[in-house]
Amino acid sequence: MNGHSRWARIYGAPLWHLLALALCFLVAGYATIRVVDVGIWPGFLVWFVGAVIFHDLVLFPVYSAADFAARSSTALTRRRGRTAARPRPRPPRRPPALINHLRVPTAFSGLLLLVWSPLILRGAEPNYRAAVALSTMPYLTRWIAVTLVLFAASALLYVLRRLLAGRAGR
Repeated sequence: MNGHSRWARIYGAPLWHLLALALCFLVAGYATIRVVDVGIWPGFLVWFVGAVIFHDLVLFPVYSAADFAARSSTALTRRRGRTAARPRPRPPRRPPALINHLRVPTAFSGLLLLVWSPLILRGAEPNYRAAVALSTMPYLTRWIAVTLVLFAASALLYVLRRLLAGRAGR
């Protein structure tokens, strides 16, 4: 038995997983030290706890229900297009590509909103203006623009994948 498989059996994942996790903890520790040094830890702690509670009690049920509805409507559309003469295909192992082309830009847009919400929603206007002498007004329009670009790029990629799959099927 080699060392790699023994490690994977004991730890439950490859060694690179543990190294990546350790790196994440180092970055989080560094960020925490910086926040404490600057003296903004009470506000950061309130934001962090609020974000966790908001995610678990509001966002998780909403995006889980939206994902379930999207998967259900995709399965329903697929069933309607099938005729009785054709045998039923096996259920797919992976979700349909359309679902992932909606999930990815939604996740990135939501992550950007979560991280930059004090600036996007203008909650940090006084502190931001005092620190850099600028307004937080552009953040909302920039977040909307980034969100539109993410969805447009995902839609374009989806169309290209469908076109290429159609050509390969011929």
